[in-house]
Amino acid sequence: MKPVASILRSKADQVIHTIAPSATMREALEAMAYDDIGALVVVEEGQIVGIVTERDYARKGALMGRDSRETPVRALMTSPVMYVSPQESNEHCMALMTEHRLRHLVVLDDGNLVGVLSMRDLVRDIISEQKFVIEQLQHYISGSSG
Repeated sequence: MKPVASILRSKADQVIHTIAPSATMREALEAMAYDDIGALVVVEEGQIVGIVTERDYARKGALMGRDSRETPVRALMTSPVMYVSPQESNEHCMALMTEHRLRHLVVLDDGNLVGVLSMRDLVRDIISEQKFVIEQLQHYISGSSG
């Protein structure tokens, strides 16, 4: 399987979406909806301090009766952030996400934020690789039977 760096390069949207911990959850939800994403990396003074997801708001905010217009991101974000390096494999990322029940992983290269992987990104990569293998096998079978 491809390393994380390759998966990040294949993403259509390579922008890393961030938000300040002092922003409201309403601002975070609006940003996620606008960009059609499920998570934002929370950054303060150039440092990653957390990650916030739609799921965080659903479980820690809405279900607890917290108003998104008044609740700061820092109150609902997940911290510390689990991260991987660009050299990690898809399999390792999937194992981490499954074990820790995560849908997003931050990617750091020498301490620098270089991307965010979603479970969807990893599944898409697996499907792509499987399609390639199937096409190669079909080509091999049809080429050797004639």
